[in-house]
Formats: sequence, structure tokens, C-alpha cells
Amino acid sequence: MSTIETVFTNARLADGSLYDIGVVGGRISAITPAGQGGPGGTVVDLAGALLVPSFVEGHIHLDTSFYGDKWIPHKPCTNGFDVHERVAFQAQNMAQAAAMDVRARNQLDLCIGLGSVKMRSHVMVDGSVGLKSLETILAVREEYAGLIDIQLVAFPQSGILKSPGTPELMDEAVALGADLVGGLDPGSFDRDVNGHLDVVFGIAEKRGVDVDIHLHDAGTLGAFTIEEICARTVALGMQGHVAVSHAYGLGDLPPEAARKIADRIARSGVSIMTNAPGNHNFPPVALLRAAGVTVFSGSDNIRDSWWPYGDGDMLGRAMMIGYRSGFYTDDELNAAFDVVTASGAKALRLEGYGIEIGAKADFVALAAEHVPEAVVAIPKGRQVFKDGRLVARNGVVIR
Repeated sequence: MSTIETVFTNARLADGSLYDIGVVGGRISAITPAGQGGPGGTVVDLAGALLVPSFVEGHIHLDTSFYGDKWIPHKPCTNGFDVHERVAFQAQNMAQAAAMDVRARNQLDLCIGLGSVKMRSHVMVDGSVGLKSLETILAVREEYAGLIDIQLVAFPQSGILKSPGTPELMDEAVALGADLVGGLDPGSFDRDVNGHLDVVFGIAEKRGVDVDIHLHDAGTLGAFTIEEICARTVALGMQGHVAVSHAYGLGDLPPEAARKIADRIARSGVSIMTNAPGNHNFPPVALLRAAGVTVFSGSDNIRDSWWPYGDGDMLGRAMMIGYRSGFYTDDELNAAFDVVTASGAKALRLEGYGIEIGAKADFVALAAEHVPEAVVAIPKGRQVFKDGRLVARNGVVIR
């Protein structure tokens, strides 16, 4: 048996009991009632703090955030929400922003400091920017390798079919180091659901990578597109490897139609990401989870061209999801927490996640008695551990 390198004593787990957590080689090697474990090396006394798995930031945009940069006033669309117009505003704002690598580091420090050491970021790859944004974020990812695990999605922000050269760029992006292939509103943006999905799933099949598609389309168009994504997922045997982000249209459907499509999504193994945005209907979290759908979350935009909000706190996001979903009981609050932790890990197919023997020692210590309290109180004084090493305290990253 390997000698325990670090023992985290007096850790309060989800059942409320105190335990000692042994860590060897960055993984949990022992979990014993407090005071009953064997000798170890370094001792870290958590003094009864609630120990939870690190949060999963399942949807963010490292290349387009202005967090830590000068304030850029939000510019509203001229005639209701319009993706094309927002993309144009984003291009204007990016031209006057600080260097992308600086802004990406600011955002990563924010997220790590609050407890996310698992992340999926979408990065623009299309005819408007080529591969420049991805190359920048790949370099930043390498710089932060010991602090956070980051998946990158090749994201066609300007569309696929409408942006010349984008299919080839997305394929090249995966070869360059992107982990997933993305998409954007196949119906309303490119106005060709099949043509758009042909490219996305074609690259995924060719390169052996997962898929995560932005879908803002409302109502029946959104539902139809999800059905098409589910069908392709099953046809290609990609169950568990596909996600739809936002899926606003699921929140527009009457209950019976929502239950019907939820069953189909569950059978296809497609995951649904929601950040419970304030001015949109959003997927019915409880209904989807009851059907067996994996629902996960992310901050999405943080102080960028789409909205001025966002604080990188996935525990706060759990509260927001619970608040907007009408979650009040302890079981419901635990479900909101699951969306930003275990379900996020499942959607991202993370290996070794959780507080269990053999899992990676990636966890957060919180000033709370239990998970429901943590969700509603959102305690800020946190210790964040990656591979058993302290990487942030009270919001400050430790290098």
C-alpha cells in the first residue's frame, strides 16, 4: 500500500459526518471516520468545512469575456434578440478589448478562485477569425495545466454554411487541439439544419470527438432541431457524447410535449446545458432530470458583448437554477447542486470525479453544514484543491 502523502482531517461530507481523506499521487486513497485513519504525511485540518467535488464550469467563452478589462457598455439589439446582430456587436467590441490571452487569464483566475477546476470553453473558429483565437487559448490552457482541466470546443460563431471556409477550419481546429466540435442554430442562423449538422457530425465522426451545439432557437424550431440532433446521435452510436447548449425552445413547450421530447433526449443520451438566463425561457430542469436526461450548467458569457453579468461562480449558478426552477426542498436543492457537479462531470465525461476512493483529489472546502445550505448561502470563503494541492484560497489563485 502506498504511503499517504496528505491527510485532510475533519472534512464534513454530504451526509454531515466528519471524515479524514487520504491522498496519494493526486487521488483519494482513503476515506475514514475522523480520527480513525492511519498515519499520513502532510496534515490539512479542514475544521469541519463541507468538502464537495470541484465545480464543473460546463459552458464558458474564454476568448470573448471582458472580465478584468475596461467596462464596455452593453448595446441592445435594435429589434429584439438577434444572434447575427450580437455577433456583429461582439466583433466591434473585441477590436477595442485587451489582448485575448490577458482576458482569458483573468477569467480563469476568477473561476478557479471560486472552485471550478473543470471547464469546457467554446472558442470561435470560423471564417472571421480563422484559428487565431484557438491558438491563443490553447497556449493559455497549457499555461494553466496544473490548475484547471479545460476542454475546448471549436465554435462557429459566424455560422458554418454562411461563413466560407469554416467547415475546413473546424476540422483543422480539432487536429490542432480542440477537444470537441460545435455548432450554432442550424435552422435560424444557417437556415439549413441538415447541411449544418452534416458538417458538425461529419467532423465528429472523422476525428472521433464529441459534439456541443449552441441552440438558441425557440419553440417548435428549437424542438425540431433537438430531435434531429438526437436522431443523428443514435444513428452514429454517439450516445453520451453529444450536448445541446441553451436549448431555450424546451422551455417554450407545453408540459406534454416537453415530457415527450424529454424521453427522446434521454434515450439518445444527449445532454442539455442551461445557465438559467434571466430573460429567456429555459429547459425544465426537474422534468428533464426525471426523464433521465443529464442536465449540466455553465456561466456562459461573463461580462461580454451578450450581457454585462456573470461572476464565474458555479455555486451561485446552482442557486440561480434552483431559484428560477422553483426548487425549495432539500432534495431539490441537492438536485441544483448536482447540475453543477456530478451531472456536469457526466456530460463532460470526466474520469475520476467525486469524493470517493480512486477519484482525483479535486475538491472545494466550504463554510456550510450541508449542500442545501451551500446552495442558498453561497459561502465565499473557500479553499480549492487540485490533485490534492491548494490552488486557491478566498478567491485568490495560488501558484
